[in-house]
Order: sequence, then C-alpha cells, then structure tokens
Amino acid sequence: MEIQKTAELPAGKKLKKNKINSSLLQQILAFASLIVLFLFFSVASSNFYQFDNIVGILLSTAVTGILALGATMIIVTSGIDLSCGTVMTLSSVMAGVFTIQHGFPIWLGILGGVLTSAVAGLLSGLAIAKMKIPPFIATLAMMMVAKGLSLVITNASPIYFSPKPGFQKMAMGTLIPGIPNAVLIFFVMAIIASLILSKTILGRYTFALGSNEEATRLSGVNVNKWKIMIYMLAGVFTGIAGIVMASRLDSAQPALGEGYELQAIAAVVIGGTSLSGGTGTILGTVIGALIMSVLTNGLQILSVPDQWQTVVVGIVIILAVYSDTLRNKKSK
Repeated sequence: MEIQKTAELPAGKKLKKNKINSSLLQQILAFASLIVLFLFFSVASSNFYQFDNIVGILLSTAVTGILALGATMIIVTSGIDLSCGTVMTLSSVMAGVFTIQHGFPIWLGILGGVLTSAVAGLLSGLAIAKMKIPPFIATLAMMMVAKGLSLVITNASPIYFSPKPGFQKMAMGTLIPGIPNAVLIFFVMAIIASLILSKTILGRYTFALGSNEEATRLSGVNVNKWKIMIYMLAGVFTGIAGIVMASRLDSAQPALGEGYELQAIAAVVIGGTSLSGGTGTILGTVIGALIMSVLTNGLQILSVPDQWQTVVVGIVIILAVYSDTLRNKKSK
C-alpha cells in the first residue's frame, strides 16, 4: 500500500503541472493572437490605430469583459452561465425602475440593479447545488426568466436616465483625460476578481471544485454552499456590467443583452480557462475579451457586413472550444 501511494503522488503532480503549463501556453498564444490581430487591422486600415478608435475598443470591451470576469469563476468550477447576458439587462432595467420610476437616488438604484443580478445568481446556484439541475439547463431557464421579466417590467419600452444626468457620467465621464470611466471600472473589477481567485478561500475552493468536486466534498468542504456563493458572486459582476451598459447608453434597453453570454464565454475560453474546470486566470480572460473587441472593431473598420461579423465570431468560438478540447487531451 505504501509503495502504491508513493507511485501515485508524482503522477498527480505531473497532471497538475501539465494543466498549468497548458493554461499558460494558451495565455501566451492568446496574447500573441491579440498582437497579430492588432497589427493586421492596423496595416489594413490607418483608422484602426487612431487613439479614438483604441479608446472605442477598450470601451466596448468593458461590458463584455466584466461579464467574462464572473463567467471565469463559474467556468473554473466546470459550470456554465448562459443567463449572464439577459440578467445583465434585467439589472439595468431594475436600476432604471428604482432610479427613474420610483425616484430613488442614483446610488440606491445602482445597488438595486446589482442586488437583482446577485439574487439571480443565487437562484441559479440553488437550482444547481440543491436541486441538482445541470448548470446548462438551470442557467438557460434563468436566461429566459430574466429576458421575460425585463420585457414585462418595462412593457418592452426603454427606460431613459436623462432626468438623472449624473448617471451617464459614471461610465462616460473621464477621471483620466481621454479614457472613459467604464474602462477604469473594467480594470478595477479585473484586479478585484484576480485577488478573489488567487488570494481568498473562495478562490481556492473555486479551483478545487473544478479540479475534483467529489474529492473536495470528501475532504469536508460544504460544496453546495461554496458553489452557491460562486454563482452569486458572478451575479454581482453581471450586475455591475449591466449598470455600466445602462450608464454608457444612458438608458435601460429591455431587448438588449441576449448574445453577450456567448461573447463572455468565448473570451474566457480564448484566455485559457478550461471548460472542464480547474484552470484559468483573470489575466487570460482580459486578453480574451480584448481579442473579441479588436476582432469586432477591426471587421467594422473594414466595412464587413454585420452578418459576416457574426459568422466570424461564431468560428472563433468554435476554434476556442476546439483548442480547449485539445489542451484537455494533452494534459491527461
């Protein structure tokens, strides 16, 4: 028995090392891809590398990027969240309801919007952890519920924040000249998410759940509690993304949001987080989100029709998932 234990330990360490190396390689490849895309579009059009366009790329990354930060935590646990796009919309709608329709202060409306998405994350977590509903089905149902509620609450009409002029300045104001606040919010949230994953017990359990949930349960960890907390925390990031989007548009658009979840998931996978769980970094997700924005912006600069832009993004998602599958095979 003692000989068998000694033989198993190096194999486990080797598997973990292979996973880490594979994730690091994916991040390096993602960063190289970002540079290649940037250079390609810069050569293709002189308008691409203009300062205003670069700021536009960063601005468009903010919402998808913040969504992707929450999605990273869930995917690291080997889960999935298909609801983040429509829940983001619901959070912006509720911020509008509290702020405009009920006349609450802006900060209270923002808090109400973020709490709405946190509750949505809590409900998804409960369905997955307690009811044992697969994450795909649970979050798909939440996606439909959030979409329906957004349309019902607003009667399918936008809520405009123009009576509250300070609301738009939250995302479109400039603490740093030339750089919208939405970009700063994105990077601040990325730092917070990175610290959570790397420095807290929640982060350790997030990786543990993705690596081997059953072993984590047998070690005495309350798996259900931590899984619920992770989905709830991801909901907070989703809510912040919703507030940033509403502030940027100066309105809550109830029909907007569907499809953002695919871009967020693609950004996470492109950045090196494995769909099978256990590995991933926030830095990789930030790089992945930038790749998605650079690609979309570059295609627009080159006047590629919207339909073909969608096709290209779909192909990128397929390639990202296929790359993840190859990484998993090599690490075994």
